[in-house]
Amino acid sequence: MNVHAIDTPPGWDGLLDPGERILWQGRPGTAVRLGGSDIFIMAFGTFFAGFALFWMVMASMAGGLFWLFGAIHFAVGLGILLWPVLGRPFVRRRTWYTLTDRRAFIARDLPLKGKSLKSYPITAENTLTFEDREPGSVIFASEWRRGKNGHYETRIGFHDIAEARAVYSLMRGIQRKGGDT
Repeated sequence: MNVHAIDTPPGWDGLLDPGERILWQGRPGTAVRLGGSDIFIMAFGTFFAGFALFWMVMASMAGGLFWLFGAIHFAVGLGILLWPVLGRPFVRRRTWYTLTDRRAFIARDLPLKGKSLKSYPITAENTLTFEDREPGSVIFASEWRRGKNGHYETRIGFHDIAEARAVYSLMRGIQRKGGDT
């Protein structure tokens, strides 16, 4: 890994502050990774889609097209079932990470949502969390989001990167030097 500033690639004009240097760029791994909550979500999706399919079969026996109303529920169930296996890797394939001597950037280019670029300042006040696994993650911020059951905190960081230990070290260096490595 190159720990020195790299040449500013095309497309960064006007996005970096004067004198700001890019130290690292990378992307998350795209392999399918399932955790305990994913198994629960997939089981729920299977039940949801299965019940909708059962309902559609039973409604079709009555004749007519009333059974089609179950198709939306079947599709939702399949979406819930397949999101951990297909959805998350798709989002990771369309995600890019950049670390400068002052900020961390997360860029995404998703269909229907378009391009987005979020930046997070790296200061001495940031709590950095290094997750030592293969691939690893470096968490440097959090955001509160609103869900159907209230608000919840989501962890922001460079997730599933091969060079997590080196990136964590770079970020600690930025913190020690007050944002100027």
